[in-house]
Order: sequence, then C-alpha cells, then structure tokens
Amino acid sequence: MTELQGGIRKMRTSLQEGVAQYQLPVGDQLLPMNGLIGKRVSLNYLQKIHCVHCGRLTKKSFNQGYCYPCLQRLAQCDSCIVSPEKCHYFEGTCREPEWGEEHCMIDHIVYLANSSGVKVGITRNTQVPTRWIDQGAVAALPIFRVSNRLQSGLLETVFKNHVADKTSWQAMLKGEPAPADLAARALELAAECEPEIAQLQDKFGLQAIQPINDAERLDISYPVDEYPIKVKSFNLDKLPLVEGTLMGIKGQYLIFDTGVINMRKYAGYQLAVSSES
Repeated sequence: MTELQGGIRKMRTSLQEGVAQYQLPVGDQLLPMNGLIGKRVSLNYLQKIHCVHCGRLTKKSFNQGYCYPCLQRLAQCDSCIVSPEKCHYFEGTCREPEWGEEHCMIDHIVYLANSSGVKVGITRNTQVPTRWIDQGAVAALPIFRVSNRLQSGLLETVFKNHVADKTSWQAMLKGEPAPADLAARALELAAECEPEIAQLQDKFGLQAIQPINDAERLDISYPVDEYPIKVKSFNLDKLPLVEGTLMGIKGQYLIFDTGVINMRKYAGYQLAVSSES
C-alpha cells in the first residue's frame, strides 16, 4: 500500500504517443496515476483547505482553490477569465496589470475540439495541448491565432452562435463522442461567420486575427478501462472518503467503479491518497 498526504492541485498532464498521461500533485510529490488504473485507490479528505495562492487556511474554497480575499483581489479570479470578451485590461482597470501582460496580452488560439461533441474554445498558445486534455477532448484543431485574450473572447463569441462552447462533462465521461470532421466544420464556420470575422479584423487589424490554415488535428486517447453507464459525482465536502477501483482518467476526472470525481475542483484540499502497490 502506498500513501501520500498533502494539499492537492489539478492533475498535471502530458501526451505520450497520443495517450494522456496524468500525475496528481500531493504536497511536494507527484503521484503517477496511469499506473493505478485497475487498482484500489482511496482519497481521504483531512478537513483542511489551504488557498492555492497565498496558502492561508480557509473554511471554503472559491474558484477551484482560492480563499475569499484572493478571489476578490487576483486578476486570475476575475470574471473576465471565464468571459474573456469582458477583458478590461485596455480600460486600465485590470486587477494586476503585470499578470495581465504575462497571461492575457499574448497570443491565444481559438480552436475546435470534440469532447462531448464539437465545441469552440480558446487557450493561450502555451497551454496546447494541456487545455484539450483537461476538457477530455478526443480531437482538437486550432483555427485562429489572435494577439490577446480579449480578441480571442470576441471571436469565440462570434462562433458560439453557431457551435457549442461548453463540454457536457456527464456525456464526456460516458464514452467516446461521435467522430467529427473538425476541418470541415471549421470551413463551414468561417463561411457562416465571415462578416463578423471581417469586422473584427477591420477593428484590430489583419495581423491581430489570423486564420490557421495549415494546422493538423491532434487526436488524444485516454487511459480508461471502462466508462460508467451512469455518472455519479463524488463531493468531498459531503463524503470525505472516496474509494474504489480506479477504472480510468479523462479530463480532470478520476473514474472509479463507485463514481467519478473532478480533481481540479478540490485544489487546495488536504488529502491522504492511498493505493495498492
């Protein structure tokens, strides 16, 4: 039996030969998760939460791991992170301008992905393919490169009138989505949205909003032995002990034979994680 204790963070991911690889940060250690599939694993919540930014003890976690003061103060917790079209950096009201320059005023990718179906999304250029793995996408295709977060949000808003912009996590965890021709859908969207795209290019310049015509689709496989027929989600605040046989990992979810748990949701929670050797 192997056991680690400490604060957790969202699982770190990488791709090896097209297969998503997972490591769970527990305190100062990284627990390789792919090798635990098929084994008994338990997660025991130790009734403590530490803010992932400042480290203070907090009774409640906000926005996946932050204490309330950090929620109110940090740029990374502002509403424009969820709604990038509301970015207010250029208005001079960014909570942390230096953070905004590093994370928002850089190239972003607008992409199509197939997770629970075809969806549009955005990510920083530096977060490819991490963002797609975190969403449980089985395929993804970059379609536009833009020069900052605001522009990516405005372009995504144009597209989401024609295609979904969210993943149904329950459907994603029930199995593989129907195959989709992302390149063909991208051409259709470009034609359907041509006037709105042209307006954005007129406003920000052709160099700021550029179609990516030579991108290759990335296909991603996940380490799952068996998908659940019915998705039952664990809540550590109500049930502090989660245990069962680990059947697979997809997105940021651990799939047990007893239910599923979104590990990203519990960043900052102090856990004892044990598994069969």
